[in-house]
Amino acid sequence: MFTGLIEEIGTVKDIIRGPKSAKLVIRAQTVLEDARLGDSIAVNGACLTVINLTAQTFTVQVMEESLKKTTLGELVKRDQVNLERALQVGGRLGGHLVSGHIDGVGLITEQQAIDIALLTKISVPPQIRPYLVEKGSVAIDGVSLTVVQVGEDWFSVSIIPHTAEKTTLGQKVSGQRVNLESDLLGKYVWKMLEARDNPVTSERINFAFLEKHGFV
Repeated sequence: MFTGLIEEIGTVKDIIRGPKSAKLVIRAQTVLEDARLGDSIAVNGACLTVINLTAQTFTVQVMEESLKKTTLGELVKRDQVNLERALQVGGRLGGHLVSGHIDGVGLITEQQAIDIALLTKISVPPQIRPYLVEKGSVAIDGVSLTVVQVGEDWFSVSIIPHTAEKTTLGQKVSGQRVNLESDLLGKYVWKMLEARDNPVTSERINFAFLEKHGFV
């Protein structure tokens, strides 16, 4: 699990592409301080496992499905990426719970400067839209943000100067794609409501079903 609070911006040093996967060699500092083989590091919001370490880099392997369903397959050498180590037990949760499993890819469609913040509008695929609510949480390229407004196929967030400076979101422009992970709690609530309204699912958990199958 992660918090959506980016620890540093890393740089893609090398990409080793295979037939069904790719290895990303990423230059970093902070996330390497106590890194070990097998550790989980979120790269632009995607949870990846460290398979090699040097004094200045770590290597992760991205499988074919992740390359297709995230923006990781679009990375090139010298691209910058958001990095966060996995949340430690007892650590502070300053953002929101982020699993590191990307739900889909959004497209930045509009940016508008309002006072010192940058209001950013992002189009979303249909499978993500039900989980987005105003004042709820969303992770964009691994960054925990609060949803400002939600439309039929879009939502907006406000990016403050600190976030723009400390993450790659300050470098983004309209037309660029970003990884999206909706709020875990929102997904669980939605699934519970779906189960309640689904006759088949409801039948599975009612008293008659339990009695029929010997549970009561």
